[in-house]
Parts: sequence; C-alpha cells; structure tokens
Amino acid sequence: MTNIRKIKQKDNLKIAAIIKEALESANLAIPGTAYYDPQLDSLHQYYEETPGSAYWIVEMEKEIIGGIGIAPFDLDEGICELQKLYVSPKAKGLGLSKKLMDTALTFAKQHYQYCYLETHNTLTIADRLYQSYGFELLHEPLKGSEHSAMDRWYIKPL
Repeated sequence: MTNIRKIKQKDNLKIAAIIKEALESANLAIPGTAYYDPQLDSLHQYYEETPGSAYWIVEMEKEIIGGIGIAPFDLDEGICELQKLYVSPKAKGLGLSKKLMDTALTFAKQHYQYCYLETHNTLTIADRLYQSYGFELLHEPLKGSEHSAMDRWYIKPL
C-alpha cells in the first residue's frame, strides 16, 4: 500500500539519498543540478519556510520511495516550479510518479497560473511523463533558472 503525505523533518536524509542516487545513476551528479542544491539535505525546512510551496513524500509499506515539490518561481507572472520529482528504483513502473504529479499539480492550481520545470534530455521517461501532463517544451530556460546543467525546460498553464 502506498501513501502520499507532506514531508517531515525526519524524511530529509532519506529523500536526499533517493535524489542523489537517481542523479548519480543518470550521470547527473554534477554542478548545475539538484545534486548541489544547498537545501537538498533540509528539504522539510526549505518547503516549510517558503510561502506557496510544499513537498510530498510517497511511502510504500512505510518506506520512503520518492517525492515531489512545488515552489514559487516568478510570483509576478504567477509561475511555480515543479521540483525534485524522484523515485527510487523499486518504485519505477508502479505509477507513483503520476500520483505525485497529480498531488503537486492540484496544489499548484490553487496558488499559481503556470507550472515550470527543468529536466535533462537523458531523462526520457520523465520527459514523456511531463508531456503526457500537457507541459510544453520551451526553447530556453525562463529567466532566473538556477540549474544550468539542465537542457530541457517545460511550462504548463494551470
């Protein structure tokens, strides 16, 4: 049985490890990715302290196996950013990324007009997921993007 809930402080190190492992396996443990985000080891605090943001954990049999976040990107334009959607290898193929996306986008629609995200061309499964949710590929990142190693950028009206 799976459960999606908001992140707790005790979840920080486990979800950081899942994110780092996923980036390492994709050869993306490099500067300019979430791997080097200063808040990676303290996601609970970051999302708690940032208005208009939230991070959710997915558990299977009480084990954390993934997560997703929404945070403000450009408040003047009503744009949020979908952040740190990662699941552990044991969670792949179970439809949990879709459940996480549904949770995050439901929240985003209540607070924003658009949702932006950044990814990498090697993450083809993620690419297909974003396109299936109606995200449109951009030619360049939005101004203010912090992940310089990412080379695919999407936006979706909410």
